[in-house]
Amino acid sequence: MIGKLNSTEIEEVLRDQVIGRIGCHADQVTYIVPISYSYDGTFIFIHSKGGMKIDAMKKNPNVCFEVEAFENMANWRTVILWGTFEEITNAGDRNQAWQALLHRTLPQETSETVQLSRDLAKLVAASHESDGNVYRIRVAEKTGRFEDAQAIDIKLYN
Repeated sequence: MIGKLNSTEIEEVLRDQVIGRIGCHADQVTYIVPISYSYDGTFIFIHSKGGMKIDAMKKNPNVCFEVEAFENMANWRTVILWGTFEEITNAGDRNQAWQALLHRTLPQETSETVQLSRDLAKLVAASHESDGNVYRIRVAEKTGRFEDAQAIDIKLYN
């Protein structure tokens, strides 16, 4: 069964995932790129070096963002949102964004041998405090879809 996610399910997908795709458009070029992110219910926080996406978003701040939770071709959830790019330049806001990003991405274990410590999080935050672009997407609209193979089986066989 394919259907629409309700607002609670949309929020769950956005909070549970760490990789999304941002779409931007400027100078007759559309660009879509995967990024790691953090979400707080109002903003998508992102850190990035300068480049094509930052240049495009500075010219046209209207962006699209996509996140998916994918089990297999018959069981998935996806969220698309639209919003506005905002570069974060205020030191307090940058720190808040960094904290959200660090707490979101550092707990992700990559293997049994990788052990992340609180000291590492502090070092990373300090070393990147002025490095690259810290920005957010102010979320304006969200929608979500899903496919659930079990719902199809239940519907067909009951």
